[in-house]
Amino acid sequence: MNMTINKIPLVLGIVTLVSSCASSAVKTEPSILIDGSSTVHPITQAIVQEFKKDPNNQLQVDLKISGTTGGFKKFCAGETEINNASRPILLEEMEACKNNQVGYIELPIAFDALTVAVSPENNWAKDITVAELKKIWEPAAQGKITKWNQVRPSWPDRPLTLYGAGGESGTFDYFTEAVVGKAGASRSDYTASEDDDVLVDGVSKDPNALGYFGYAYYEKNQAKLRALSVDNGRGAVLPSMKTVEKSEYQPLSRPLFIYINPQSLSNRGILYKFTDFYIQKAPEAVSSVGYVPLPQDAYRLNYVHMHRGKVGTVFDGKAEMNLTIAELLRKKAKF
Repeated sequence: MNMTINKIPLVLGIVTLVSSCASSAVKTEPSILIDGSSTVHPITQAIVQEFKKDPNNQLQVDLKISGTTGGFKKFCAGETEINNASRPILLEEMEACKNNQVGYIELPIAFDALTVAVSPENNWAKDITVAELKKIWEPAAQGKITKWNQVRPSWPDRPLTLYGAGGESGTFDYFTEAVVGKAGASRSDYTASEDDDVLVDGVSKDPNALGYFGYAYYEKNQAKLRALSVDNGRGAVLPSMKTVEKSEYQPLSRPLFIYINPQSLSNRGILYKFTDFYIQKAPEAVSSVGYVPLPQDAYRLNYVHMHRGKVGTVFDGKAEMNLTIAELLRKKAKF
């Protein structure tokens, strides 16, 4: 009996040693956490896939969709390295980052045309004015504007079902400010989601539906959606790369961003390498998923800002309506 008991510590020691050796033999790949906008998600996803094709780039990426606002909550708490954003960082988010000593490098990567879409079975609506969009989406419309003919008398007496961005989405902030006049001012009796694929699916299956989401999601699903021309008082204009580049599709054209935590860049070589790769591949990836790439000068400036660790924003903590690509490039960062 004594011999058996005395052997127990020895056996446990051997087990511990074997376990330790096994653990040290397992190589753990570096990882980065990316969250935020569903609008920007297809761009980042395409670049992640391209990056991982190189066997020398050993990287685990946790890529999630919480919406721009939800993503900034995590980013400014230091929980993620990159935030995909469909609008600039807001004042309260800037303050949260400051309080948590989290810096941010703001990199514009593309332009989007927020698209108002209906089902192909909708044979009456071809265009819509900004005033009509406001009539549909403003808070006062809740429970009152429920039929198509209430928006435009020539449209049929049919129910109007709505699909739009959720409250944690940067698209929600931008759309409500551009259309209603105040960020976050919206009726709430509609199907809301931070995931644009959910909105696409809902609109495509409902002949009475109207919804809005990023242009790339329309581009990918043109067979089951139809975009409406938007009239801001200067004539109805369809969303497209061409109308965005010519600054004709207003006020629903907007820049898209990624925000990088510079502390993570300096401490983790793989994130630095990935961000460098992201900037190089952005024009190709942006075009491939259906957004409008920026001029090469913009990406060169991103490269300089990233390598110099230029922390700050070119905005004053709010989105700007009717911003053109040329105007974006002329802005100077505030540090």
